[in-house]
Amino acid sequence: MRRPPNTSIQTISKSLLKPARFENGVYANPVPTIVGATKHMGTIFRRLLFGKEERVPRRALGPFRTDLSIYQQPPASGLRITWLGHSVLLFEIDGTTILVDPVFSKRASLVQWFGPERFFAPPLSIAELPPLDAVLLSHDHYDHLDTAAIQQLTERTPLFVCSKGVGSHLKRWGVPATKIHELNWMDAYKIPSKSPTPLTVTALPARHFSGRSLKRFTTLWSSFALRTANHNLYHGADSGYYAGFRESAEVGQLTAR
Repeated sequence: MRRPPNTSIQTISKSLLKPARFENGVYANPVPTIVGATKHMGTIFRRLLFGKEERVPRRALGPFRTDLSIYQQPPASGLRITWLGHSVLLFEIDGTTILVDPVFSKRASLVQWFGPERFFAPPLSIAELPPLDAVLLSHDHYDHLDTAAIQQLTERTPLFVCSKGVGSHLKRWGVPATKIHELNWMDAYKIPSKSPTPLTVTALPARHFSGRSLKRFTTLWSSFALRTANHNLYHGADSGYYAGFRESAEVGQLTAR
């Protein structure tokens, strides 16, 4: 999408694209958003208990397998995206490889004996992943941030790039502080790699929330622009729609500061 004439990045960033507000210990959405309003709880529970919507596939899905041989050669176009189930994406962009929101456990939950269960096993194990330049984390919900996966990836990954505050979880799980780089909205970071066309990650606003318990909004949630000299991608993560989507496209040429 082209940027309208006479519209600068500075002008656009003064509207919805700006750093997150952190007040009284919590972050705010880019636009007014009601999350988990009490008045909706009765309707939600009725639908969960008595609703007719199908929540489980009628037939088992999978098993699926990713062909490991594809990673023996870089993509001819410079770009390849592999979906590894659920929230997990493997981006190969002009010589830089990043894993996004790794969830490899059976359940997206505090415990593995109870909670939402995945419909099929990951098509690729952590041990089978190609060499990574970084792990990118959008927010701290259980279905995007898997404790066991992070602990397994710690030795395999030189860098964890995450939204503000998410690094506190990583440190608690044994990730060295030297491997963690946190981003506020509008922060840009160039991923260290051997690529001649380096990848810049820019954290952008998202309309969502955070929290791994009843305590919400104390860590940040983000979407991301992923840019090299040859490619320019937007990863919305868990964002609901808001007018910033258009503005994010209009300033997709953001570069590292």
